[in-house]
Amino acid sequence: MDGPDTRVESKLTSPTLKEKGYACMVVEKLGILMARDVKGLVLESCIVLEVWDVLGVLIVNGLVEHTCTSNLINKLINKCKSDLIVLCVKHLPDLQAYDLMCILKYFLLMPDDGYKSLVSLREDWESQALLAIEKASGEGVSTKDRSLAKEAALLVMVAHDGFSVSELCLHYLFATPNLDEVIFSACVSKLNGEEINALIQYLGKWLKKYERFPQVGPCPKASSVLGLTVCDWIPTLETVVKCLGVVVDEHFSSLVLHSEFHELRSLEGVVSSLAAEARLCGALANLTETLRIESQGMD
Repeated sequence: MDGPDTRVESKLTSPTLKEKGYACMVVEKLGILMARDVKGLVLESCIVLEVWDVLGVLIVNGLVEHTCTSNLINKLINKCKSDLIVLCVKHLPDLQAYDLMCILKYFLLMPDDGYKSLVSLREDWESQALLAIEKASGEGVSTKDRSLAKEAALLVMVAHDGFSVSELCLHYLFATPNLDEVIFSACVSKLNGEEINALIQYLGKWLKKYERFPQVGPCPKASSVLGLTVCDWIPTLETVVKCLGVVVDEHFSSLVLHSEFHELRSLEGVVSSLAAEARLCGALANLTETLRIESQGMD
């Protein structure tokens, strides 16, 4: 028979205690076999017990049921788990307008506690930026892919430099296929003045970046060919222009009447400059005219 010491040693060396990621590995390998009710219970337990690594595995592996999505988003926002909210944006295919609106409001005015979980996200962007520089210099890249590496390196640099960590989170939101023009319009209509101001500043940064680097564009092959996964999550100029147009349309009267929004005047020149490059002429021309009319209303 095993003595007391043997039984204690057996417990201490069991995989659950010995291997830090054992629970994550089990969920990753066997989660697809779990019944819907079981998935819901595991999800709820992870939130209550704050087992965030296992919850992350559930999200990444598509094990969150549609009926649980809104409740999950709400609880993650309440607990300021910004990193897991980003995972939801990246991996949950059925985020609804209300979910996206809550996420948008959260990232625009992120609470102080929300930054604590974003250290790994900032580090990931920095490592991807360094990787992009290495690829652009030709390290481990064939002659055929060198041009792609240089384009991708410039895109990552533009998306990383000058943006706060909360704005890096917004990159994912504005690049997700869940956020179309109709849904974004519904989200913007629910924003308050401070949130609108933060949103205009964010979109304005993008416009100025695209004006300064007109050669920058999407690099859809950079992720699979070069391992630069963040390239899949960088808003395009088309997206930025459309979103700023929606903001102006939805809040035209407020933007005209309130002085805190007068920085839109500077964006009029940026948009006009971009239109002169003959990229997205129709959308840019419309936005330029709207900003011109708005600027007149501010005078």
